[in-house]
Amino acid sequence: MTQADTDDVAGVTDATDVSDTAGTTAGPVVRRAIRAALRPAPWRRGPLLTALALLLGLTLRLHAGIPNRIGNLGSLVETFLPWFGLFVPVLLAGALWRRSASAVVALLLPVTVWLNLYGGLLGDRSQPGGDLTVASHNVGAANPDPAGTARALAASGADVLALEEVTPQDRDTYEKGLAKAYPHHTVIGTVGLWSRLPLSDTRPVDLRTDVGPLARTRPAGATTAENRALRTTVATEHGPLAVYVAHLGSARVNPRSGFWTDSRDRNAKALAEAVAAEPNERVVLLGDLNGTMDDRAFAGLTSQLHPVQDAVGDGFGFTWPASFPVARIDQILVRAVEPRSARVLPSTGSDHLPVAAAIDW
Repeated sequence: MTQADTDDVAGVTDATDVSDTAGTTAGPVVRRAIRAALRPAPWRRGPLLTALALLLGLTLRLHAGIPNRIGNLGSLVETFLPWFGLFVPVLLAGALWRRSASAVVALLLPVTVWLNLYGGLLGDRSQPGGDLTVASHNVGAANPDPAGTARALAASGADVLALEEVTPQDRDTYEKGLAKAYPHHTVIGTVGLWSRLPLSDTRPVDLRTDVGPLARTRPAGATTAENRALRTTVATEHGPLAVYVAHLGSARVNPRSGFWTDSRDRNAKALAEAVAAEPNERVVLLGDLNGTMDDRAFAGLTSQLHPVQDAVGDGFGFTWPASFPVARIDQILVRAVEPRSARVLPSTGSDHLPVAAAIDW
């Protein structure tokens, strides 16, 4: 036998030894894992964790069936529905600590449902292009620096800019600060629209509301409610575009009434009726709607208009509160135009973040 033959035999022997060793080591480990999984004890541990995991999954899957009869519970859950996913790692940690196989398996339900609902929102869905950029910002009645906010918005690059919560005291500041960038503008009540393109057919929209949280900004002697919505036509090179600006009533959480949304829901219904009666096929709605588009209260609007953030945004696009955003209540919705991108703009002196979107025809 030559030296080469001897080396070949040794190599085969060594490989066989390694394979046998690996098999000898891995075999018992696999067998022990299978035996452990088949034991009844891990499946009996943590029944409460298992029940909570299933309840979480059912809440995510059947949220539309949660009744609003008691404190608008259904709307409250839907407002913060994406955050329910945070319960998954908490329950998983508990399941691993209790060594509960049943709880781990039960968590597959909420994970699957959450990913089905929101998995598509985790990445950047924006596309290049866009003929027109629209933006919206609740500038805040208590904004300490309206002039700085006006400068930031003028530099945003938006062609059409909607403002909500424009107080009588700050209106002149915004008009002066935005005049150079936007030659056309209209203000009705506490909402306004600034545009690089001509505006026409501007009129208030009746939201069937009162002044609400802006009551303290009401001029002395005023006897009528401030208007909080308008409709106008923007003249684009592709034809007329109907633009609505709205600031719906606030939502409040308190121990007595739960999630109070009466004025907001009434406003949303009135706004949906106005959009339904709009003769122009192309529509953009900009505003602080004081609610997320998961909330059933906006079904009348979302059945006619499409939220741009869901289609072409980056992430969830939360806008409120500005210091630590937990919900997107500042919205851009469209009909018969093609959204290309949506983004949240940098913070100003307001407690809301501005939002912007590029649209195409």
